[in-house]
Amino acid sequence: MNATFLRTKFEAGLSYEDYLATGKPAQAESWRQIGARIGLTEQQRSVLAAFKRDMSVIVVSGIWCGDCVRQGPMIQAIADAAGAEAGGRAEVRWLDRDEHMDLQERVTVNGGNRVPVVIFAAEDFEPVGWAGDKLLSRYRIMAEQTLGEGATCPLPGAPVPADELAAETADWVDEFERVHLLLRLSGRLRQLHGD
Repeated sequence: MNATFLRTKFEAGLSYEDYLATGKPAQAESWRQIGARIGLTEQQRSVLAAFKRDMSVIVVSGIWCGDCVRQGPMIQAIADAAGAEAGGRAEVRWLDRDEHMDLQERVTVNGGNRVPVVIFAAEDFEPVGWAGDKLLSRYRIMAEQTLGEGATCPLPGAPVPADELAAETADWVDEFERVHLLLRLSGRLRQLHGD
């Protein structure tokens, strides 16, 4: 991946609301229901509002995907809060995995076309990193449910407990902060901005 490729993909991406409109009404409603349950703490809002560098974020997603339904609203809420006092520092574009396989094939997870995958780029679209399809807190929960004593899997479509949403949101806040600090400390960008 290079800056030219990422810029092209970013420009092809959709806003959050436009992306939700690509799905069936029930799919969009599932995203909105989870979104209504996402809350950032004051500390998280403070960290995100202090962002000084712009970042471009591309989310490779599936409107139908349960992991995307759960994490997509978190990612958008975090981006909306990032640098909010400075006019916004994290701009997100959403891409359907199946329509952008040329990108998906470059960000496979364990050899699979998993979603969501979040790709972070600098203001000039130089690649910074990517994360997905799940972060640490979700894998810990899954391991406990699958590998733990008396393990049982939750029923498909079962409500996600609030503490699980909060833990996963915190993981995503940490990832956005990590990328921001990488960009803020970048010698290349510090020279560009004279700071």
